[in-house]
Amino acid sequence: MPYARTARATRAARALLLILPLPLPLSLPLLVAAAPAAPAAAATAGGGWSAAPSGGGRPSFYAEGAPGVVLQDTVAVTNRGTRPLTVRLRGTGLGGLPLAFAETAVEVPARTRAEVPFTVKLPADTPPGARSGAIVVRASTGRQFTVPLLVRVGGPALSALTVEHVAVHGDRITYELVNRGTTDLVPRLAVRADGVLGTVLERAPRTLPVRLPPGRRLRLDEPWPDRPALDAVTVRLTVTAPGAARATGDAEARFVPWDAAGAAAGALSVGAGALAVVRRRRREADARGTDT
Repeated sequence: MPYARTARATRAARALLLILPLPLPLSLPLLVAAAPAAPAAAATAGGGWSAAPSGGGRPSFYAEGAPGVVLQDTVAVTNRGTRPLTVRLRGTGLGGLPLAFAETAVEVPARTRAEVPFTVKLPADTPPGARSGAIVVRASTGRQFTVPLLVRVGGPALSALTVEHVAVHGDRITYELVNRGTTDLVPRLAVRADGVLGTVLERAPRTLPVRLPPGRRLRLDEPWPDRPALDAVTVRLTVTAPGAARATGDAEARFVPWDAAGAAAGALSVGAGALAVVRRRRREADARGTDT
């Protein structure tokens, strides 16, 4: 049964147990062999049980809807063995979308199928795009099934990017990229720095080895090992991405060779001290001459 779209969350029913029309154990291998082959994602595990989307014929779960709706589907856990089976269910991935099961722990009697409804909620502020995850069903024996789950959220696609908190720290330029749109972005970065006497750094645009999901903030840095020793510069970062507006960020920085500055300050201090001594001695000599 595919996902049903609802305007709000429906109350999930308890797991539905269905008795399988299986023959006696002596003829069980023959019937299982004659049964339709299960999809790869739900092939029967060792121990004679399987998990798959309810209804058969689907190798994975798929759902789509607009922000603000609740999507619903059912996972079927089939116990073809001769002993009861206890399983636990959980969801993974989906970019943080809330996923809830009617029951997270289910005991499935022998030769029985349990159908467990679950819901995926799309909050009103969910950005458009695809979210991938999985339904994981794990038995008490340690064996588990992982059934892929893909949720596609509708809505207008918007590309928007900003570069913020640009700063120069030593021989590195730090900055933050923020995806303020609704689509994944692969940014390109260009760097330029202008000093008192002209351009001291210029790097052509290049694609950064990152992918920025909607709403994500990423802190990065750019090496600058050959920065000037003495200068006052303005650093400008220009960031672009396919479909996104051009974004820039600036920072001011001053470079001073503190070792040389310290030596010069020390020399000035010594000179000032010597001058003060000379002046004091002259005053003392003048005072003695006046007394005489």
